[in-house]
Amino acid sequence: MGADTVDLLVIGGGMAGLSAAARVAAGGGSVVLVEKAERVGGSARFAGFLWTAPTVEELRRVNPDGDPELAAALVDGFADGVAWVRSLGVECRPPVPVLGFGRGHQVDTNHYLDTCERLVRDRGQEVLTGTWTRTLLTENGRVTGAECLLPDGSARRIEGTWTLLATGGFQGDPELRAQHLHPQAADVALRANPHSRGDGLALGRTAGAGFGAKDAGFYGHLMPAGVSLADPARFVDLALYYSEHALLFDTTGERFADETAGDHLTAMALLDRPQARGLLVADARVHREWISASYVQGIPGVDKFQLCHRAGARCAVAEDLEDFASMPEEWGYPGAVIRDRIREFNAAAASGGSPVPGRLLDSRPLDEPPFYVIEAAPAVTFTFGGLPIDPAARVLSGPGSAGADGCRPVPGLLAAGADAGGLYRRAYAGGLAPALVFGLAAARTALAGQPTADDH
Repeated sequence: MGADTVDLLVIGGGMAGLSAAARVAAGGGSVVLVEKAERVGGSARFAGFLWTAPTVEELRRVNPDGDPELAAALVDGFADGVAWVRSLGVECRPPVPVLGFGRGHQVDTNHYLDTCERLVRDRGQEVLTGTWTRTLLTENGRVTGAECLLPDGSARRIEGTWTLLATGGFQGDPELRAQHLHPQAADVALRANPHSRGDGLALGRTAGAGFGAKDAGFYGHLMPAGVSLADPARFVDLALYYSEHALLFDTTGERFADETAGDHLTAMALLDRPQARGLLVADARVHREWISASYVQGIPGVDKFQLCHRAGARCAVAEDLEDFASMPEEWGYPGAVIRDRIREFNAAAASGGSPVPGRLLDSRPLDEPPFYVIEAAPAVTFTFGGLPIDPAARVLSGPGSAGADGCRPVPGLLAAGADAGGLYRRAYAGGLAPALVFGLAAARTALAGQPTADDH
């Protein structure tokens, strides 16, 4: 590689990529960040909480099938990640509970992303937007940079001691969603920026990287079915977080999951059901305590039902359970069956019995009319299946941890954010936190200089 080789070439300018680039620049290293969108930030601009599980044990409990080494690295690196954010003058509010098991901070994400970009530029390093990465450069089996297409159509070779893939996953590509998530996933809504289409995964695989488990799943939420999410403001406004206190029925009229496990898990479960849509049913108590109340401490509550109604969602208010029997035929649900299942659930809950599926957390009956009904569908925010990495963010040649099943680091190649797989498998404990922690891990690896023999 030439004398003008940078310490780190970053492909993708979201939370992970900007964190890595800024940390390298702050540490006196050289860096070039390449982003194909016209503006850096990615889907992180739509998020606002930096959180994860407070202990490794808790993360293993909620995410038992994820890579234990990556889980430990996430929890162990979280405090340093928060300290890094605060060191840039970005406010991290006091910690609050998240999703019942997690703990984290509300963060001005846009301030953080913009500060990282400014730091990189102020240190004399490059940020190239509107620039597409065409191929990775390799030499003797080692990744040595990339060839990129600039906005004017000209090609530029950028050599790097290390190259970080941080393009945000593959949720923006319907064919990849159908291939790696579920055949019905091609048609689900995208609750994220449209630019993350698997570029980093394709680049990594051409360099010999492995690929995570096909059934790793995704992070998303239940959203009102058929409602456009073109306006990013709807990503949070219309998210049906309260589903863990409601009942969800598929098009056969049956419950199929423990809704109390979390809306993000129920979204994955609904994708497996006929037509990937269902009716979310709540009563007056749930409306009062959850639909119109704050979901996370510090975030003002809004009436989700009214917002969905105004957005044109298929929704209704049933004055009593008998109203379900007269559900419009065009909705495609057996209303009488749903009525009977609600009655059966309430009887079991009132007597202390166990409904099927069970309810681990909120097991109270839904028996206070009126009933609030919204048709829901899953929407994808980011995918879990990606390039396997080790705790140093080095990309591995196979699906396991370093040293397992012969998997070895791909020399010169790093990954972070949703391009990195292995951390979660059909579970979730924060998105910004892993992007930050493993983005900073990639920076440490790059600042350490040339790879050791272990990287070959």
